[in-house]
Amino acid sequence: MRPRIVQTDGQIGFYWATPTGAPTSLQALVAADDEPDRLVATHLEAIDDSLIIAAERFGEILGGGRRPAPDEREDLLDLHRALDRLCFEFAAALERTGLSADLRAGKIIGTAALFSILAREPLGLLGPAPFDGELDDPSIGVIGGFGEMQQADPAKPWKGGRWVVRTEAGQRFPLTLSMLMFDSSGVNKEASRKEHVEALRSVISAARLADADPMAVTCALDWLLYDWLMAHRDGPDSAEIVFPKDHEADAGVIIAAAAASVAARATFDPGLVGLTTP
Repeated sequence: MRPRIVQTDGQIGFYWATPTGAPTSLQALVAADDEPDRLVATHLEAIDDSLIIAAERFGEILGGGRRPAPDEREDLLDLHRALDRLCFEFAAALERTGLSADLRAGKIIGTAALFSILAREPLGLLGPAPFDGELDDPSIGVIGGFGEMQQADPAKPWKGGRWVVRTEAGQRFPLTLSMLMFDSSGVNKEASRKEHVEALRSVISAARLADADPMAVTCALDWLLYDWLMAHRDGPDSAEIVFPKDHEADAGVIIAAAAASVAARATFDPGLVGLTTP
């Protein structure tokens, strides 16, 4: 007998069970399975199916068309926690088996991470982005300046950073990767993409430091991840993530960033506590 996926009618997400029916995790299964790659592939496809169900059920809310009704808030909480757990299990299984993340995995986990962020936003579960409350308010019209990635605190790299427009007068205005890619002139898009991914890598690495603050790590990763994902959707009304040619290796970074955000939140979110225990 083989391990199996358990998903009842109306259940958001799924979980794994051993051949005897005991609940377990993907990373626990692959450690002792003769065909771990099959389990990992099955897990990924099941996440994709869960995303289709979530889009049908919560698409209007996740897309910002309306705020959740009071009786929908608990379901959104379940949605983000289920997707967070499944993304973390996938990343943990890759690490345990030494398997590499392919392009399809990056797309699916990227969309799942975006759904989690969009589900948490109307619940008030997203912390402040770097520099919130510190940047100048832009006026209507074209702004002249230099777009640059700025670290929140170079001495504390787990706080991450964000794109800003720095003017010659010394003002700093909020900027996003999407604006750099699609609404700005004179931008080296390839360099911007690489710098953004390097910023993600820096926070992922710094999150493991002993003095890293989990809440700050969460805020940093969620903002950088959200900013990257919104700039790499298939279209303005789509949640499908696309990777530009020659950026396929970024799939592993997106998966690692999603897992690192979950790991940080598992230290204070009651619904995720214990998730990272081997």
